[in-house]
Amino acid sequence: MKLVSYKTEDREHLGIFINGHIYNLNSCDKLIPNNMNEFLWGGDELMDRAQKVHEAISLGKMDAKEELFFELIAPVPHPTSCRDGYAFRQHVAAARRNRKVDMIPEFDQYPIFYFTNHNAIQGPGEIECMPDHFNKLDFELEVAVVLNKKGRNIRAADADSFIAGYMIMNDMSARTLQMEEMLLNLGPAKGKDFSTVIGPWLVTPDELEAYKVAAKPGHTGNNYNLEMKCVVNGKQVSAGNMADMDWTFAEIIERCAYGCDVLPGDVIGSGTVGTGCFLELNGTGLLNDPNYETQWLKADDLVEMEITGLGMLGNIITKAKDDFSILALKK
Repeated sequence: MKLVSYKTEDREHLGIFINGHIYNLNSCDKLIPNNMNEFLWGGDELMDRAQKVHEAISLGKMDAKEELFFELIAPVPHPTSCRDGYAFRQHVAAARRNRKVDMIPEFDQYPIFYFTNHNAIQGPGEIECMPDHFNKLDFELEVAVVLNKKGRNIRAADADSFIAGYMIMNDMSARTLQMEEMLLNLGPAKGKDFSTVIGPWLVTPDELEAYKVAAKPGHTGNNYNLEMKCVVNGKQVSAGNMADMDWTFAEIIERCAYGCDVLPGDVIGSGTVGTGCFLELNGTGLLNDPNYETQWLKADDLVEMEITGLGMLGNIITKAKDDFSILALKK
């Protein structure tokens, strides 16, 4: 089942995507709220109701009215929080190798994450960037999950049951801002807080059963054989697979929930897949060839991310009219 959030005349709605068409869930079942946040707080009960609507429409047993004029937005437009993990060893090892430092052994000991700006979540469409963002502007190709149960001190063996579904995530990054502020061993902050893109829809775990694979040896939780790629202006720049996650979402959730509540509506990213950003690609290129031509995102670039079973997430980079620079304020 694919769940979407969309706007009509500036009002947000919750819908279901079936065979290229969107149907309003609340119109099909009045007990289903008309927004994603309330729906996620309803847990398995509301998910079951939505599944019944999906089945009825798919089998032609319900005469549902298709939405014709709408704007697709982030499937979870107002997360209760947004964390991003660091699950792909390939990406971490490559990034450290490119900086000529050894692989950090702690990566294999426990999963980590950082909090990013849950108020900067957006879906398909334009990503407006300030002048400083264009100083080494980057994408990050990731998978994300959203939770639909409240929990605390969750064990990894039970954590997959808290996942409502999966989405593509693009953790946009302004690398100059990021690298400067992290010299102070705090962050990332301004390098990340301007845009995190998720979408195009939320795919429930049952749709991914055919792709399920075993977690890496010594790890616990579901994993999936999902091809991941990023295309910029029609040229493919990244290729990876969700099955390469070393730390599973179940293990990341276990750590997130230690000593604190996780809530319905919490979004959690996987971290960047191997080759999943220009920072890594440029570093590898320069390591092999000092004359390698580096690439960063520019205004009017089209970024398209595609993951097996999760769809395609497209965005156009735009330039803000404001010329204000915080890099210029440095003492």
